[in-house]
Amino acid sequence: MAGGRGLTIGRLAQTAGVNLETVRYYERIGLMPKPDRTAGGHRSYTAEQGRRLAFIRRARELGFGLDDIRALIALAQPGRTSCAEVQAIAAAHLETVRAKMADLARLEAALAGTVDRCRGDTAPSCPVIEVLCA
Repeated sequence: MAGGRGLTIGRLAQTAGVNLETVRYYERIGLMPKPDRTAGGHRSYTAEQGRRLAFIRRARELGFGLDDIRALIALAQPGRTSCAEVQAIAAAHLETVRAKMADLARLEAALAGTVDRCRGDTAPSCPVIEVLCA
């Protein structure tokens, strides 16, 4: 923020590694606070808003849902941090991730077995097609 000016939406998005429309979306749903506006009506973001956007991006990368992110943001406010509450949110998410990993492992095994049975020739039946039609 050179010369007391805030970050533009483009600069904020670039710095946080998100799309410009993502910033607008997060503002619309209340994950990001509405920024101040310049005299010309352009959005002007603070460094704190940049840190918040980076927090949201990282939480999304880790697969947290928007409601969980909203709760984590609230818990991260000064005087609100509760490790027990944060741990509960993260533990529930971890359980979901582990369940998805188990599902993917079963899917991988089924698909690998089907692909292995396929000879790749011009046979009248194909194990991959048979599994997909079942």
